[in-house]
Amino acid sequence: MDEPPSEKPTVYLETTIVSYLTARPSRDLRVRGHQVATHRWWDDERGRYSTLISTRVIEEARRGDPEAAAKRLAILSALEVLADRPEIEALATLLRDEIPIPERYSFDAFHMAFAIHYRLDYLLTWNCSHLANAECSRRLADLSREHGFWLPIICTPDNLIERKVE
Repeated sequence: MDEPPSEKPTVYLETTIVSYLTARPSRDLRVRGHQVATHRWWDDERGRYSTLISTRVIEEARRGDPEAAAKRLAILSALEVLADRPEIEALATLLRDEIPIPERYSFDAFHMAFAIHYRLDYLLTWNCSHLANAECSRRLADLSREHGFWLPIICTPDNLIERKVE
């Protein structure tokens, strides 16, 4: 396995983060809360971490409205891109089959596979359907024990905002 490229804790930035970061403020209160937390993490906390992406994040960010995609890609252009490796595809297939993740959401398996392969500390996401949820975490823990691979912490920006104890 490749080693993380930094002395700081490492964060794999999944596509939903940059999407929330660049989107117009939502009228939906839950989504707006996610946007606020994302901006807070980006502005106040990101400097504490080495923030990394993959070619899959770039590929996903290119999709959709061209103007919105351009905003996402501009943000992503400043981040380090992890190299694709054949082992990542094999790991993504295992994850997709065993968690399971539907084929049409295969990018989610790749995001996990990159974070696992590069032994990153965190996978930051707002995708609570296939990534940041208890059932997925349980299945990943089982797979990690069975196959002996690294297990990153999959979380939302809310989880990585430093709390001040008073």
